Amino acid sequence: METDKLFYNEILLDHQRRPAHKKDLPEANLELRGVNPSCGDNILLKLKVEDGVITDGAYTGDGCVISQASADMMLDLAIGKPKQEALRLCEIFLRMIKGKVTEEELEELEEASALLDVSHMPARVKCAVLGWRTMEALLSPPEGGEPGC
Repeated sequence: METDKLFYNEILLDHQRRPAHKKDLPEANLELRGVNPSCGDNILLKLKVEDGVITDGAYTGDGCVISQASADMMLDLAIGKPKQEALRLCEIFLRMIKGKVTEEELEELEEASALLDVSHMPARVKCAVLGWRTMEALLSPPEGGEPGC
């Protein structure tokens, strides 16, 4: 069990040290800022969506290892997926943080499942979900409206 925790910590640190998606994305056609007012973590999430598929994504911002690594892992999963699939992954991730996910769903989250233990750290939950809630808001249609893309 201790070996698993060390492995998961390495995943988080790797995404924080060498994020694949922490950059600007000038060709994005959707963007939204997400902020965690309780600690100051923030991201500007940018997505390029074509024909209902997320073809590229990036984020900029500042925050703790958990918030930044979580956003990077989220984009690893979302890029190349239809918007509805990305929203489904958001829903699974948010349920995982509440401790209400199946083993099969946990496997779908790939490296993002490394954040499972955050469910036992209430002060860090908002950090872990910042990017996911931002993407969920960005891809969901406004009340009674149509999605952006």
